[in-house]
Amino acid sequence: MQNLRSALQKYLKGQLSTSGATFSRFAYAMPLAIAYVCALVAFADYSLPEPGAKFLAYAAIGGLAQITATALLVYIFAFKNFTVGTTFSKTETAQAAVFGLVVLGETVSPGAMVGIAVSLVGVVLISVTRVSLAPRDMLRQCLELPALVGLASGAFFGVSAVAYRAASLSLPDGDFIIRAALTLAVATTFQTLVMAVYMRIREPGQIGMVVKTWRVSSLVGLTGMLGSVGWLTAMTLQNAAYVRALGQIELLFTFAASYLFFKERASRNELVGIAFVSAGILLLILIR
Repeated sequence: MQNLRSALQKYLKGQLSTSGATFSRFAYAMPLAIAYVCALVAFADYSLPEPGAKFLAYAAIGGLAQITATALLVYIFAFKNFTVGTTFSKTETAQAAVFGLVVLGETVSPGAMVGIAVSLVGVVLISVTRVSLAPRDMLRQCLELPALVGLASGAFFGVSAVAYRAASLSLPDGDFIIRAALTLAVATTFQTLVMAVYMRIREPGQIGMVVKTWRVSSLVGLTGMLGSVGWLTAMTLQNAAYVRALGQIELLFTFAASYLFFKERASRNELVGIAFVSAGILLLILIR
């Protein structure tokens, strides 16, 4: 779902601004997320948990962190050497483990750390295909602005994942499915309102354009909402760092689509990186 959403947003980017393409993901997902909660209550006999102040605070923190992380990631693309920054943003998994320990007191097992580290090596190999690997060049690149922005983006993505898990777990009762659904509905509504206010002030014409492109924008909202259902349901069940590490399987879907539909061939570095990501995910599942 995330791969499909990204592809649709790239298509929209030709018609909307970066903020507009991002807003379409939240605006069209919001009613679907609310409808999902209503359907669970009406047809699946779920009781709606009563959200408290802690839940609302964590949901708001997660929503703002996700928006900030996405904005920083988009900002990286303005640099010529954006690949380095993108690579550093992928440290979100390791950072999520740290934030999970600080916020929720959740530790990561040695086996899981090995799996996370192996998959992170794979992500780096995939990302730095066109980057110099000489030690001096790597050190210089690590200290440049794109790398620092990428690190900040990864930090906010990590905060977002942990905050969403904290919000879901803070609900006083309810099955994991309804907890995750309510967290998604509240967070998406909050993000939509925040971005609508921002765009009304900074890019007033874009909201109208998002409405005009409803055919594609609604698909962005649908795929984004379905992907988020998966993320938040998994994070309600399990440590956010484990979930984000497993989510790196998205890269394998990306390469499969590139090979099958666009006939693109992967480089040697990318193939080795794919093998590392796959091995890291298997380790995470088998020995965590």
